[in-house]
Amino acid sequence: MPPDLAELRREAQSCKACPLWIHATQTVFGEGDPQARIVLVGEQPGDAEDRAGHPFVGPAGQVLDRALAEAGIDRAAIYVTNAVKHFKWEPRGKRRMHKTPLQQEIAACRRWIEGELAAIRPDLVVCLGATAVHALIDREATITGLRGRIIERQAGPAWLVTVHPSYILRVPPQAHSLVYQSFVADLRLARPFLPAPAGGPEDRESP
Repeated sequence: MPPDLAELRREAQSCKACPLWIHATQTVFGEGDPQARIVLVGEQPGDAEDRAGHPFVGPAGQVLDRALAEAGIDRAAIYVTNAVKHFKWEPRGKRRMHKTPLQQEIAACRRWIEGELAAIRPDLVVCLGATAVHALIDREATITGLRGRIIERQAGPAWLVTVHPSYILRVPPQAHSLVYQSFVADLRLARPFLPAPAGGPEDRESP
């Protein structure tokens, strides 16, 4: 039987498999519908998530929420998590600045993301950013090479690759609208994997 999400969450709270726990406030586990057909996987919690204990609640989470709404996806109907469960940061003045996790830190957290996917058994996993791609698909894969299409597999959920919403916050203002709309277009590809409305047939071919 796949591991229970609640039990995984309890175990992850005391994870010390890599040094990231030392400077993090807490483990930030995934949240959402435990029977979700779509799971979104990001990189790691940011400063706001580390303090709040919830994934995607900071500036990048606000971008994600807005994009999901425009794509016609209710966040309450999906599950969101990260490949790494502790915030990795470095001091810059009084601020804690994000630092990309190393491969060994991603590997140390693999049991948690694999456990979440085993418990939920989604039809689609959306990889938000390169760290999620490297953790789940291929260490050598690139977003550019995989983006913009549903990647069906013989066993396991399909993949959908796109940028991390934090990337949209970093692009120059003149490019923001184009990058954001491309992100929304990617998320729209996931919409057919949502359960059909009550009383209506499921339609995996709807736009």
